[in-house]
Amino acid sequence: MSSPCDPRHAPAGDVGAALMVIDSRLKAVHEGTPRAGPEQQALIDQFTASLGPKGAQDVLDGVCTLIFMYMQWLRRAYEDHDEDVIAGVVPHLVATMRMMPKSVRPEAIPTMAGLLVAAATGLSPNLWRKQYGYWTEEEMTPLEATAFLLAEHINRMTDDPAFATRLISEALSGADGGRGG
Repeated sequence: MSSPCDPRHAPAGDVGAALMVIDSRLKAVHEGTPRAGPEQQALIDQFTASLGPKGAQDVLDGVCTLIFMYMQWLRRAYEDHDEDVIAGVVPHLVATMRMMPKSVRPEAIPTMAGLLVAAATGLSPNLWRKQYGYWTEEEMTPLEATAFLLAEHINRMTDDPAFATRLISEALSGADGGRGG
């Protein structure tokens, strides 16, 4: 029996824009500037304002797709070493989020942990979340932090600071049939 949270039923969203946001954050952290400077923040604000409600929803869905894709890659990587991805990833990310109280409020952490578990077990994170109502504004930064932390976890595992971005870019290129766009 198919689950209502099956990824086949979920919109992929704007994965490219979501990846751009996460990659930008990764680069900023590696350059030693984790917070956006005034110019970068102005560009982010301008980009966000230009999206409109439909575009913002598409980016939100895209971030959930990133979380799903990252967790599926991690699941396979952990299984290759006879380890459980939930036991290996979720406690680490939860502990990291707990150290980020300005970005991730404590009440958002269970939702983010649930998203990770949903994705690790093959469920769509955004459809899993929608069972409990619409996303709240307070969940947007924790959602971005979750995708960022997953990408950083993958990058550290592979000892390659751009691996997670390349992983998704190559998957998108493959999905386009190599046509690009």
